[in-house]
Amino acid sequence: MKTVLIVEDDPANLFVFSKMVSKRAGLAVTHTEDVAEVLTIAGTGAADIILMDVSLPHSEYQGKVVSGVEISKMLKANPQTAKVPVILVTSEGTASDAQQYLTESRADGYFAKPIVDWPKFLAQLNSMLPA
Repeated sequence: MKTVLIVEDDPANLFVFSKMVSKRAGLAVTHTEDVAEVLTIAGTGAADIILMDVSLPHSEYQGKVVSGVEISKMLKANPQTAKVPVILVTSEGTASDAQQYLTESRADGYFAKPIVDWPKFLAQLNSMLPA
């Protein structure tokens, strides 16, 4: 079974994403906001794809607060984790912000919260899973 790592700080959003991904897409779900743990999970191959919230005000790495954009950049810069697909999800920003987030983070996809088209979201998620 493929596993989705959800990096999300809001319990309600985590609950909705977990239920939709596990029930409708049939994927296993794991969760953390801890940056070192995200890097470890991705590095060990324990996650097949990552859903990354952009705003993570409680996530720190090496003494500073880091965003989902910064975590995605770290993942994409490391040859060991660069191929793990990352989908950014955020309730902040406009369409032009989305493009900036994608360019800066080197993430593989972007969705605005709240997700209104779950079938489209889950189809993109499934299409990005490694074979």
